[in-house]
Amino acid sequence: MDQTHQVSPSGRNPHYRAQDTAAGKADAASGGPEQRLDDDDYPAYSMGRAAEILGVSPAFLRSLGAAKLIEPLRSEGGHRRFSRYQLRLAARARELVDAGTALEAACRIIILEDQLAEALRINEELRQRN
Repeated sequence: MDQTHQVSPSGRNPHYRAQDTAAGKADAASGGPEQRLDDDDYPAYSMGRAAEILGVSPAFLRSLGAAKLIEPLRSEGGHRRFSRYQLRLAARARELVDAGTALEAACRIIILEDQLAEALRINEELRQRN
């Protein structure tokens, strides 16, 4: 799959890493556990735990990374860490694959659904301003 999925952090980007920005590093350093628990983008789940929650194999999660649907953060030791948002995307992918959709097609559908939701959110914000 050769597309880039660029959604703003507020629009739920599965590739967004708060730690990649200076502000994200400051937030991560100053944010307490309460903030991280409420953050859908915080990479709280290990590969094993994520697979267990979703009822999938770690290989399925790796395949979603290879298809560029989700890009989990890597811990200092190199282990994949998933956010709640990424788990929701993976659950939707599993739903589509279980219904007979090819993995690549399922990933594309999810990306398009996400982009549409972001566009609708932006449109609503603009309508409210006027």
